[in-house]
Amino acid sequence: MIYTVTFNPSIDYVMFVDDFKIDGLNRAQDTNKFAGGKGINVSRVLKTLGVDSTALGFAGGFPGDFIAQTLKDSDIHTDFVQVDEDTRINVKLKTGQETDVNAQGPNVTDAQFQSLLNQIKETTDNDTVIVAGSVPKSIPSDAYAQIAKITKQTGAQLVVDAEKDLVESVLEYQPLFIKPNKDELEVMFNTSVKSDEDVIKYAKQILDKGAQSVIVSLGGDGAIYVDRQQSIKAVNPKGKVINTVGSGDSTVAGMVAGLATGLSVQDAFKQAVASGTATAFDADLATKDAIENIKSQVTISVLDGE
Repeated sequence: MIYTVTFNPSIDYVMFVDDFKIDGLNRAQDTNKFAGGKGINVSRVLKTLGVDSTALGFAGGFPGDFIAQTLKDSDIHTDFVQVDEDTRINVKLKTGQETDVNAQGPNVTDAQFQSLLNQIKETTDNDTVIVAGSVPKSIPSDAYAQIAKITKQTGAQLVVDAEKDLVESVLEYQPLFIKPNKDELEVMFNTSVKSDEDVIKYAKQILDKGAQSVIVSLGGDGAIYVDRQQSIKAVNPKGKVINTVGSGDSTVAGMVAGLATGLSVQDAFKQAVASGTATAFDADLATKDAIENIKSQVTISVLDGE
């Protein structure tokens, strides 16, 4: 089974407003409500690609109920730890530009956090655990490392998509792959990445620290995959970017789904980039048809290795 972990899920309330005014009444031309959170996004795109997963994390109040029901309606299994306070609601304001207003998440008690760890302890070497996103203040700052240590003991594969400190805390536990974007890679190494060769150089340093492979997303310029055997670049087709929220999560889902269904690394990576691109071209997350259409346009080149 594939498990996704979202520490701080949300309802993402997306509002489209033309001619937005800071001081005055604005009327939305359209609104949408989505079950949000990086791990939840991964579960949704996995389902789109025909791969089942179980969404883990913390949920509370009517927003938590909305998220659980929304995922259930999409035939996605959930096993959230219930918390006492309401799950947050985030506002995504679309006015020709993207403005996000993210709320604080609910308090998570030590006992509730331990309940999540106990769920991870039930995994086996047939499972994959995907951990993505920020850690709320009420959760231990080493939450990623705690989960990584558990998966190392149970044999489950670990995939991580998070900021620098969280990623670096899990490398010694040999995650299957991590997925920094170019900006995050620059932060990790306090440098400026100016070429594909730079990406490969720093990705290999991450491998030296323990990761089995690295995917570095380059936005509209595609992505680069690096492991011990090879470095591969995927270039995606150009198109109108509508929504960048969830694009990286979709990339993770595309890669995990590909590997889970027996695709080669190159084909799984191609699917990953197509999934991330399809989400960027959509108001919500990628659809199956869009992924397949874009996948046929993604070009793969081997930069070094096999």
